[in-house]
Amino acid sequence: MSFEANLKEARERMGWTQQRVAEELGITKSTYCGYETGKRKPDVPKIKELARILHTPADILLGVSAIPKGAEPMPFVRSVPRLGAIACGEPILAEQNIEGYDEVPDYIKCDFTLLCKGDSMINARIYDGDIVCIKQQDRVENGQIAAVLVDDEATLKRVRYIDGGVVLMPENSNYEPKIFTGDSVKNIRIIGRATHFISTVK
Repeated sequence: MSFEANLKEARERMGWTQQRVAEELGITKSTYCGYETGKRKPDVPKIKELARILHTPADILLGVSAIPKGAEPMPFVRSVPRLGAIACGEPILAEQNIEGYDEVPDYIKCDFTLLCKGDSMINARIYDGDIVCIKQQDRVENGQIAAVLVDDEATLKRVRYIDGGVVLMPENSNYEPKIFTGDSVKNIRIIGRATHFISTVK
């Protein structure tokens, strides 16, 4: 395939938009669009940078060699702390809260991971034993899945806001939502938004 087609395929394999790639490169979206349409040609440093951020060797992008189907290159990874029980009042990433580290693809921007336990989130395709990647923040949008601190332990639930309260929604009809209103709202704390999950073959 052509450089343009290889570039588009690599971008789509990452699940990135053209805007995202342009921002990573420090160029305008229109300039990047030109790379995919063939109206512009990136210089050698830009090709090397594209290869790095898209985790695809430059010779593959240039069409010098082809990737055998099913043998796409593995992404670069980094170690991210996995949290266990979290004591209130302590920094989230305090050493005593870290129970290990997980290797996470470099393109996933997260601050820590959680090991999913149980089946309360299966309708969100998150199963027992999956690793969930969390971006640390103290508030999420209505309906987003978040890591929430309840009774000194992190739990993963979909967050719904109601008048004067918060509902932690499981993604399994066998479990009841947990509703926090009035003073009980003080007993929970959002610690991050779920951005990705890493599932094992079952």
